[in-house]
Amino acid sequence: MSHGGIERELKFADVDAEHVRRRLAEMDAERQGPPAFEDNWIFDTGGELEESGSLLRLRIDRRGARITFKGPASYEGRVKVRQEIETGVERVEAMRSILEALGYRLVRRYQKYREEWLLGSAVVSLDHTPIGDFVELEGEGCERFAERLGLDLESSERRNYLRLYADYLRENPDAPKDMIFPDRTQGDGEGAADRGSAA
Repeated sequence: MSHGGIERELKFADVDAEHVRRRLAEMDAERQGPPAFEDNWIFDTGGELEESGSLLRLRIDRRGARITFKGPASYEGRVKVRQEIETGVERVEAMRSILEALGYRLVRRYQKYREEWLLGSAVVSLDHTPIGDFVELEGEGCERFAERLGLDLESSERRNYLRLYADYLRENPDAPKDMIFPDRTQGDGEGAADRGSAA
C-alpha cells in the first residue's frame, strides 16, 4: 500500500521509556504490539540527498518492507514537518537492485526496537536504539499529546537518527560505523531480504 503526505513529528531523547509507557496506559492509548525490530537502510548518490536535507530509506520490520522518501524539513514551533512518500516492497533485493541501477548506493544503516501506541490522532513510538531510548510522536496534535505525557517541548530533538549517530561517533570514534546492535550485524545485503519478504 502506498502513502504520500506530510509528516509531523516530535522526537525526545534520553527518556524514561517505562514512565512514558505508564502514562500512555493511563491515557487509554492503544498499544499496537510488543517492541519489534527494525533494520533501516539509507541510500544516496554521493551525498546529494543528504545535502538537500532529503532521505531515501528502505525499512525492514515485522510488517514487511517499505521504501520511503522524505523531503527537506521545516518547523512549526517544535514540530518537524516534511513531505513523506512511502510504499510497500515485496522483494527487498529487487528493490535494492533497482536503486543501484539508478545510481543509488547503500550509505548508512541504523536499527531499533520500536513499540507503537495510538493516542488520539497521534502515533507514539517508544524506540530502543544502540545509543539510548527515544520517544517519537507523529500526527496532528503531537505537541499537545507530548505535554500530556509529561515531555518538555523545549527539549525536543531536531536531529534524526543518522545525525544523532554521527554526533555520537565524534565522541565515540571506536563505535561501529553504523547504528546497529552487536547481535544484529548480518543482513546488509543477504538475509535481510528474506526477513523482509517473509515478515
